[in-house]
Amino acid sequence: MAKKQNNLNGQAVKHEFIFHKKNYMFMFIGIACMALGFILMAGGGSDDPNVFNADIYNFRRIRLAPSLVLIGLGIEIYAILLNPHKKKK
Repeated sequence: MAKKQNNLNGQAVKHEFIFHKKNYMFMFIGIACMALGFILMAGGGSDDPNVFNADIYNFRRIRLAPSLVLIGLGIEIYAILLNPHKKKK
């Protein structure tokens, strides 16, 4: 049986999670977006240190990947601030 805890006034305390299913879904999407950005940033080096490889400066590594990481961080902030029980007017 689950134990009921009482506060100092003798009232029952209801335990509830801070985040709900919708919050966790957005958190997962944000983490996936950031992981994809970091994966896209990887690579582009040369096997020989005396040879320059210009692929390190392509669009994917300079623009796309950092944008995905920043978008993922924005989604994470939104997931934390989201209140799924807020009533619409």
